[in-house]
Amino acid sequence: MSDWQNIERFTPKVIERLGHYVYLYLDPQTGEPFYVGKGKGNRCFAHLKDKSKTRKAKRITEIKKRGLQPRIEILKHGLTADEAFLVESTAIDLIGVQHLTNEVTGHGGAGDRSKAGVAEVQAELSATPVVISDPVILITINKLYRPGLSLPDIYDATRSAWKINPARHNPEYALSIYRGIVRAAFTIKAWHEAGTTLKTYEHDGYRPEGLRLDRWEFVGTQAPKKVWQRYVGKSVRDYAKPGAQNPILFVNC
Repeated sequence: MSDWQNIERFTPKVIERLGHYVYLYLDPQTGEPFYVGKGKGNRCFAHLKDKSKTRKAKRITEIKKRGLQPRIEILKHGLTADEAFLVESTAIDLIGVQHLTNEVTGHGGAGDRSKAGVAEVQAELSATPVVISDPVILITINKLYRPGLSLPDIYDATRSAWKINPARHNPEYALSIYRGIVRAAFTIKAWHEAGTTLKTYEHDGYRPEGLRLDRWEFVGTQAPKKVWQRYVGKSVRDYAKPGAQNPILFVNC
């Protein structure tokens, strides 16, 4: 492979002309993208030395074990910071976050301007903002939710497994949030260590056989009818901004 095909940093002259850019990491054998990022300077090369336990880092390590290097492509350059945010989230929408190792959908992703069916857009843009009067935990389930998902599946996606301290907060209800809209409401009965009440699931790269003692899950029931009517289908964007990195927010707790 020629040196120009296997570089690990840009020259100062190139950096000056690049501006902000959006880049892809691809499997060199299949050509499939597995990560979308944005940055400037030599940001796109930083992941090659990532030793964390993220899915992205594990994928890069797996490629290196094959004696190869991930292929890095610049999707678009010469951008402003705001343009890079938009291009990144659009690329993630088009590829599908379920096919990527990105932990979040990008700034502006999974929000009220990202990819959705026409019925979903209609519901989101017409949703009434809600005033939360109960002690609740808002749990964003953008990665696991899809239109038509059954209530038991929404329950499982909502209740596990989260990095929280149950002793510090005491919410009465859990609200399932997708794209800034409440999709379901549950009464919380008790909190348990993650992996102890839910036998088959995968969330955020976490599996029961890799029990994480710093994560928790709740057991509960569907919220009473008056609570369901108060919140479900309403917008909570005044509380939890779509695309925020932290999927958990306590209100009135």
